[in-house]
Amino acid sequence: QVQLVESGGGLVQAGGSLRLSCVVSGGIFSASDMAWYRQAPGKQREFVARITNGGSITYADFVKGRFTISRDNAKATVYLQMDRLQVEDTAIYSCFGHIILRPLRPGTNYWGQGTQVTVSS
Repeated sequence: QVQLVESGGGLVQAGGSLRLSCVVSGGIFSASDMAWYRQAPGKQREFVARITNGGSITYADFVKGRFTISRDNAKATVYLQMDRLQVEDTAIYSCFGHIILRPLRPGTNYWGQGTQVTVSS
């Protein structure tokens, strides 16, 4: 019943920007921790950014101030604003949620289907 649906990927030139969105249906979004991961061709999936239900944020080192994660609890949506994109950022970006289904109960992990981001030189 829980679904995570990403959008906003596409083709952009190096130095450009994209904003990814992940809409969550089901569960208690405001109580859930959310994150973005990515997987480049031939590489393992890697962590990009995380935002907790309380708004605490963690970034991977490679973000280096270029990406910004945020959330809108009223819209049950988490965003990833990506600026100064580099060719090395080309990957499938996936939304991850540790979704709280019931108050005071442990959460369950869910993944979105992913959205392709391609950065050209």
